[in-house]
Amino acid sequence: MRRKSVNKKTIVRRRTKKKGSFFSGKVLQFMVLIFFVLLVFGLGYHYRNGLGYYFSFKSNRTAQKELEDKRISDVRNHQVLDKHEGKSIGIDVSEYQGKISWMEVDTLEGKYPIDFVFIRATVGEDRLDRQFNNNWLGAKKNKLRRGAYHYYRPNENSLDQAEFFIKTVSLSKGDLPPVLDIEKLPKNQSVERLKVGLRRWLQKVEEHYQVKPIIYTGESYYDDFLKEEFSDYLFWIANYNFYREEIDEEWLFWQFTEKASVNGIKGNVDVNIYNGDLQQLQFITVE
Repeated sequence: MRRKSVNKKTIVRRRTKKKGSFFSGKVLQFMVLIFFVLLVFGLGYHYRNGLGYYFSFKSNRTAQKELEDKRISDVRNHQVLDKHEGKSIGIDVSEYQGKISWMEVDTLEGKYPIDFVFIRATVGEDRLDRQFNNNWLGAKKNKLRRGAYHYYRPNENSLDQAEFFIKTVSLSKGDLPPVLDIEKLPKNQSVERLKVGLRRWLQKVEEHYQVKPIIYTGESYYDDFLKEEFSDYLFWIANYNFYREEIDEEWLFWQFTEKASVNGIKGNVDVNIYNGDLQQLQFITVE
């Protein structure tokens, strides 16, 4: 007879997991972290006097340097403004000046009357300056001659930028001409294509407002890229160098500093000199 085969079940013995100790895994990591935190606080407390002296010294050095820079800047500001006695003086502002108390805005350094203000309105194709509406209305209420400027982005469509500016800014009689602010070179196009775009923006804006726009830029940018091909436009030039003491006869406006103090405005403000007196400034305003 054949023996019946018996299937023997394989017995699997499971090893019982050992319970982790209290100081293993995440608990141990947490304890180590607590130890280092306490160590840092302990060392900080122990050396508190030395650390306090060090940071106080550093902050005092920084504060002293800022005061000295401001003092030197103030001296130059007075020298330049005194040399341009009789010229019309103004400022330019944007959201970076925060909320301005326009009824307090009257003089520079408490001495030189402010006649006009340029206000940033738009940036590129779609960005409205966050303080434009407040600044635009505030300047008008304070009876300052006002002008609006557009910060041009070289890598965005020029006509879209012009349309956005036109939709945003409504000029009235007595306002200053619109301004095109160009400061950067393009990344995705040639300088020649940039110039085509600038020309399109200027023509579109002039067609709408029936007044020729002004171009704002730095002196080196003006000399290298714009002076020859855009000679049919008037320029507002930024140059803060100490060697320049007077406005160039070819410039309509000169932005000579970015570090001036004005009542009603927190922090520093840009200052501009018009190449003429207040009566002459009226000749370039919107009719």
